[in-house]
Amino acid sequence: MSPEISVALMFATLFTGIFLGFPTAFVLGGVAFLFGANFMGADIYGLFIARLFGLMKNYTLLAVPLFLFMGVFMEKSGMAERLFNAMHILWGRFRGGLGISTIAISAIFAAATGVVGASEITIGLMALPVMLAKKYNKSMACGAICAGGTLGILIPPSVMIIVYGPIARISVGKLFLGCLVPGLLLTLLYMLYIGIRCYFRPQDGPPMPVEERQATVKEKILILTTSVIPPALIIFSVLGSIFFGIAAVTEAAAVGAVASMVLAASYGKLNVGVVKDACRQTLSITAMIMMIAIGATFFSTVFVALGGDEVITSMFMNLPIGKWGILFTIMLLLVFCGMFIDWMGILFIIVPLITPIAAELGFDPVWFAVLVMVNLQISFLTPPFAYSIFYLKGIAPPNVETIDIYRGVMPFVGLQVLAIILLIIFPSLITWLPSHLIY
Repeated sequence: MSPEISVALMFATLFTGIFLGFPTAFVLGGVAFLFGANFMGADIYGLFIARLFGLMKNYTLLAVPLFLFMGVFMEKSGMAERLFNAMHILWGRFRGGLGISTIAISAIFAAATGVVGASEITIGLMALPVMLAKKYNKSMACGAICAGGTLGILIPPSVMIIVYGPIARISVGKLFLGCLVPGLLLTLLYMLYIGIRCYFRPQDGPPMPVEERQATVKEKILILTTSVIPPALIIFSVLGSIFFGIAAVTEAAAVGAVASMVLAASYGKLNVGVVKDACRQTLSITAMIMMIAIGATFFSTVFVALGGDEVITSMFMNLPIGKWGILFTIMLLLVFCGMFIDWMGILFIIVPLITPIAAELGFDPVWFAVLVMVNLQISFLTPPFAYSIFYLKGIAPPNVETIDIYRGVMPFVGLQVLAIILLIIFPSLITWLPSHLIY
């Protein structure tokens, strides 16, 4: 059987299994075993074992459970609630101030947790009832929470970045530096959108009454000292130690995990129950990631052995649309896949295929990787499988309908597309930090 037919059959079987609702990890592993045993015989077992041990010995991936543990403790410490109360006072007097505050808190919390679900649910439980009570536009309020939550997979130390690095064979430190400015750019775009919209349509985000946002200078300093500075110090110390070469990613993750426990203790939230819950959550998410990683490793082993990587590269390189046309095609492919497959599946299935293509086209590997990760944010907001929408719908009050959330996220999807365009036009937004800082 020719490589082209083998590739077509592998992908047809893979996507059929995923669309039927089977777990991605088992579909990947099952398809790999089916085609590997059929075309390669008993040799496939030795290859699988070798790849499995190689994955298990990957030192960088050790940072995944450590950063997840850090994020869970940041959540359990009550940091998000303190941040929301602080921003409530500092931004409440502006039109759309609560929406802007929600984005700001989401960005800070994203840097503390590194995942979307925990950030969005925690912030949504606090911010949505308050914004609805203050007569904010329902769609805009929902869109702000969903879009703010997606920052968790882009702003370092994101779990996506840690997983992406070994897959694409790019330094995680470089990716952290490369994602920093795009993450801040998206945060700024979201805040500007809410501010401008509410300036021209004050009914969408009215300012808070004066009596609800009064605070003396001493009270504001106290709020800043107890609510904003401690988590910010932890985040900047973890990222700074990576950026300036003081510690490796895994070492910095361990420091962050311990520091988050210290923060929880300082807030009086450290106890045996919290530790057990944090360990349980960390183990559950890490196991899910590693199961998908194992299945994807097996899949890519068989795929490459059958010549699939050469087929895909040749197919894209022979398109008569030039390098930028191919880049545009890849971005559209990612958006389409994101509508049906979770980001973890895309990372392990698509990224190993498109990374060599980007190298053939002469694109900077860090620049291309960050573009892909910004693109994958869109997958959280685009139906039918939009995880951010599902997260918010699960905690929203009954008067918030799914259609309200869909309407709310559409402008933010447009802002994500705008960010991708800006990053393509101005590549230094991604490449400047990795090329000028030690990591």
